[in-house]
Amino acid sequence: MADFHGFKSATARLRELLSRDDHITICPGVYDGLTARIALRGNFDCLYMTGAGTAASRLGMPDLGLVTMNDMLTNAAMIASLDRTVPLIADADTGYGGPVMVARTVKSYIAAGIAGLHLEDQVLSKRCGHLLGKEIVDEDTFLSRIRAAVIAREEMKASIGEVAGDIVLIARTDSLQSLGFDEAIKRLKMAIEVGADVAFLEGPTDVDQCRRACRVLAPTPVLLNNVPGGVTPDLTAKEAQELGFKLMIYPGLMLTAVYDSCTASSAELKSTGTVKLTERQMEGPKALFTTCGLLECIQLDKKAGGQAYSSGV
Repeated sequence: MADFHGFKSATARLRELLSRDDHITICPGVYDGLTARIALRGNFDCLYMTGAGTAASRLGMPDLGLVTMNDMLTNAAMIASLDRTVPLIADADTGYGGPVMVARTVKSYIAAGIAGLHLEDQVLSKRCGHLLGKEIVDEDTFLSRIRAAVIAREEMKASIGEVAGDIVLIARTDSLQSLGFDEAIKRLKMAIEVGADVAFLEGPTDVDQCRRACRVLAPTPVLLNNVPGGVTPDLTAKEAQELGFKLMIYPGLMLTAVYDSCTASSAELKSTGTVKLTERQMEGPKALFTTCGLLECIQLDKKAGGQAYSSGV
């Protein structure tokens, strides 16, 4: 993890990362406390809470606009609380309503200690950005969402202070698929003009579009959404940095790994009646707690004289 000295809010840390020359910040996609703990143990500078992963883990449903603001906020607040020194960027979908609702969403995210969020220009019943058939709102509606977010941020700064009231606002457009590159870039430029901090062009289909987006939107930082098997080229971090990106999220990283691992283990148990243990599993539950950082909670309980855990843990 980068060595930050002195007190800084998570948002200030994120802004510092975005300001670094020749640097790209890699954000693993997490969706619950355990996957967040794993990423934190990996010493990443920033985490990303995936909306698709939240929908799948909390509701058992696909990313089709089914999660509510409260679903997303509760999950993001919990993840952000695990380590206040590591910024969390969280999906905020469409803001979950008109401008008043967008403002409520932004203020709630700020109060929860979330460092950054992205708002998009799909209709309220949105779809995953790498699926076909997305519906886009008109330009004025999209910009009203960004303006409402900026106003809400300024109100929070005035209320609780410049540091505590800040959040990085990421404007995302899904219009590339239906309206083309030029219209998508136009929307992002207008969002930046009204106060967005970062541009997020969803679904570029080739390297040339990626390079052009970073060039024409400079000096505004541009985010790349890495979805293996999606419509965007599967770039390495180095390749993305060379194209000009400042942020790179991997929303499906943990979700895919957990699905593959759990599916294999379930199939093994079903077919054989047992599961071959890994070296770590043979060490018992304490090894799992230690590896995931959960042992710190147990140690705190013991220091406080709690009786929640036996002396054998």
